[in-house]
Amino acid sequence: MSISIAIVEDEKNYNNALKKVINYQNDMKVIAQFFDGSDALRNLPDIAPDVVMMDIQLQDMLGIEIIEKLKKEMQGTQFIMCTSFEDDEKIFSSLKAGAMGYLVKGESMDKILASIRDVYNGGAPMSFSIARRVLSHFERVLPEIKDFDELTAREKEILELLSQGLLYKEIADKVFISIDTVKKHVGNIYRKLHVSNKVEAINKLNQLKN
Repeated sequence: MSISIAIVEDEKNYNNALKKVINYQNDMKVIAQFFDGSDALRNLPDIAPDVVMMDIQLQDMLGIEIIEKLKKEMQGTQFIMCTSFEDDEKIFSSLKAGAMGYLVKGESMDKILASIRDVYNGGAPMSFSIARRVLSHFERVLPEIKDFDELTAREKEILELLSQGLLYKEIADKVFISIDTVKKHVGNIYRKLHVSNKVEAINKLNQLKN
């Protein structure tokens, strides 16, 4: 049984080149081509391919938006981003939306074909440069989570109140402690999170929430 594939790509030459190479394989077949997002959004659920090769920057919308809207009703379909974008925001937005693979245009056709087979069999294929970015991101985030876990329950509560814009006196009144005690807790928060001011502490808190 061959892997059914849809291509969502507004660059016609690349779209057609992908189709030609994929259809040359014995174990896969392109069953639909889309050259704009709205057409893909409208028709993909009825086609329900095994794999969708999705460009990010389409002329009428982002491929990420299409995945966000369709992922729940297309749970049997795996999405692979195939794009020229390598920035962290696009990568993580794609993965959060439900993409299971992320390839950079310029990858060899052998890599693309192997990635289709990989995602179909439960893998999460990525270009080498993308995998490095993902690993680097988690290397940065994990120490921050460890730092945050060192805060006491009271310190976490005070940091949350600081993030809501409350002043020291307002925090003191709210949690029934003195202003000096609030200042002491804030000093401990800065030390444990390795920050030097309120803005940096709040930014770290917001990063952990996201």
